[in-house]
Amino acid sequence: MKRLVHAFLNSLSALKFGFARENALREELILLIISLPLAPVLTQDPWKLIALWGSLLLVLSVEFLNTGVEKLADRVTTDRDDLIKIAKDCGSAAVLMSLIIAAMVWGLVLAEWLGIV
Repeated sequence: MKRLVHAFLNSLSALKFGFARENALREELILLIISLPLAPVLTQDPWKLIALWGSLLLVLSVEFLNTGVEKLADRVTTDRDDLIKIAKDCGSAAVLMSLIIAAMVWGLVLAEWLGIV
């Protein structure tokens, strides 16, 4: 139980860091907070709600991993390094893929809500 409490506190520390010091994480946290009351307006289907909120949690998760890679890479070296650039670019691409997933999920639910599909 002690390990779980410490893991939870570490996670809260990362959330606090992300909100305070990383623009992308702050923006994605704000989007998630806005989505909490907005998603039920678009759908009452519990599976769609999970998809809407889950897609944003996925974006946030990947962004946290990307931030971790970037911070670790900067700790290793701030000099120009091709392998560090590849690591950072791969993290950025992962964030992009998660954003595309979220856009598809939200777009489809919004299109249904508007009666387009």
